[in-house]
Amino acid sequence: MLASMISASAETIEVNVKKVGAPIQPTMYGMFFEDINYAADGGLYGELVKNRSFEFPQAFMGWKVFGKVTLKDDGPFDRCPHYVSLAYPGHNERRTGLQNEGYFGIGLLKDAEYRFTVWAKAPTGHAQIKVQLIDEHSMGETQVIVQDKLDVTTKDWKKYELTIKSPVAHNNANLRIILAGKNPIDLEHVSLFPKETFKNRENGLRKDLAQALADAHPGIFRFPGGCIVEGVDLATRYQWKNTIGPVENRPLNQNRWEYTFEHRYFSDYYQSYGLGFFEYFQLCEDIGADALPVLNVGMACQFQNRNNEAAHVPVDQLQPYIQDALDLIEFANGDENTTWGKKRAEMGHPAPFNMKYIAIGNEQWDDMYYKRLKPFVNAVRKAYPEIKIVGTSGPDSEGEMFDKGWKAMKELKADLVDEHFYRNEDWFLSHGLRYESYDRKGPKVFAGEYACHGKGKKWNHFEASLLEAALMTDFERNADVVYMTAYAPLFAHIDGWQWRPDLIWFDNTRMFKSCSYYVQQAYMTNKGTNMLPCTMDKKPVAGETGLYASAVIDKDKKEYIVKVINVSNDSKDLSINLKGLKTANAVETITLSSTEMDAENTLDQPEKIVPVNGVMSISNATISDKLAAKTFRIYKVKY
Repeated sequence: MLASMISASAETIEVNVKKVGAPIQPTMYGMFFEDINYAADGGLYGELVKNRSFEFPQAFMGWKVFGKVTLKDDGPFDRCPHYVSLAYPGHNERRTGLQNEGYFGIGLLKDAEYRFTVWAKAPTGHAQIKVQLIDEHSMGETQVIVQDKLDVTTKDWKKYELTIKSPVAHNNANLRIILAGKNPIDLEHVSLFPKETFKNRENGLRKDLAQALADAHPGIFRFPGGCIVEGVDLATRYQWKNTIGPVENRPLNQNRWEYTFEHRYFSDYYQSYGLGFFEYFQLCEDIGADALPVLNVGMACQFQNRNNEAAHVPVDQLQPYIQDALDLIEFANGDENTTWGKKRAEMGHPAPFNMKYIAIGNEQWDDMYYKRLKPFVNAVRKAYPEIKIVGTSGPDSEGEMFDKGWKAMKELKADLVDEHFYRNEDWFLSHGLRYESYDRKGPKVFAGEYACHGKGKKWNHFEASLLEAALMTDFERNADVVYMTAYAPLFAHIDGWQWRPDLIWFDNTRMFKSCSYYVQQAYMTNKGTNMLPCTMDKKPVAGETGLYASAVIDKDKKEYIVKVINVSNDSKDLSINLKGLKTANAVETITLSSTEMDAENTLDQPEKIVPVNGVMSISNATISDKLAAKTFRIYKVKY
């Protein structure tokens, strides 16, 4: 009786399951990683020591030094030459040593093991240090959480290692090193990692954060960032060749997010390059995502160098930048007999990474960008015609410069055009038909950075995530032109963020997934293989009555998947007619909903708003449902 009452007054969505449409690319839903908000050092990258090689411009930033500590610059690594010498302070009751604060402290898990490593030498042939993990503000009898001793037994530089097990959990510990005895010692590249990293690699990733990426199943992973690729000037641009090879010899780079926002200023934000291009490619392989590296086009950040042609590389001097792009493709895909393929193999990955895409430039616009992109396109096309090239339409989501960017990308024959839109609620609600009018014969779309930034609410509240889900139905309905998408940014440290909203938040020991993460995960894990026509009154379901919808078929799983978002303030009586369906026994549902529009997940309530699985019936190829206000629901029907 209830089903018949609902169907009599219901809003009817029709899905034609027999009219299979365009394929949905494996890359359709992805992620974008940028080292902003301490996403790399202090975040995804597992290193717990800040300024481990004393290469910051202020060499002891992140360290407290005491006793007789001397900074020297003739160390064993030519691109990271600094190290420290610890000497006897002149009295047995005095101390010489140094103490590292980590990134907003050092996080320790109870009973977890940590790998302490250091390059060291003893000028006298033998010396000893105490290695301590401490609670500097302890009110107990001792500051020391755990300690061990390390003997250095040679006058030559050598890597030493200790395993330290923490007996307690602590979110804000420090690492302290004290000279034991009177013999001096030299220390370089002081490092502390959890032994249990993602895939248990020595120079590895923080396990819980990397696992969250793997659990989402992204199809594409864009890295190493956007604005950091440009740098505020060319000297501080991201250079991938500096990020490979032995981790001890990767030079420091200033992070432009250190100084971008005065109201969120972090003077100690640098890039160690410990998480480099090899590790990015490896991560893509681990989580099953295609890699999309972004390279500098010979331009510094246009926002910070407006109309300043002199800030960029002259067009006739671009060859080193173009060669960097060609060498990257060889590094990723070349065999062991090539120059850069050999370097990859020496790092432990003889097999190619099978890179398919390359992006040249980030969010650049106008003729300064177009004329520099052209020689890159020509060179990559000639050497590697199989590689897909991603250009950009600039920072605007519409307007004169956006249109000019698309025109230029068509003329240059880019394969994909990277669009960015950080916009408010009204924009997301009004762009439910954004891609219906796009040229089907031109370059494909990569919606490479987007997020709903609420008016006066730039945080990860539920309503913004719901509107992102609504817009994503338009991606799906237009899978013949939209090939890639990526929410941005990805990570944020609770104590060190510059930009929000963000997909995943963390402190030193905990993390939580935002509502937006669960929206993205729902699409990534239910993207299907082909689009299906999904209409209401023979029109796309794009907000006219507060409903947004799309549908796909998954030929591999043999199921139909319908996504419906109700952004209105009222529940909706729905009738979803799967036209052409012969038999089905039940419908699986996934529902993300909240009655509090400003509610969000937090470290203390990480699962306040999470998807809920359910089951409902289907009758005569029709799903009858009462969809609550402000709800995102997925309906899955086996065939």
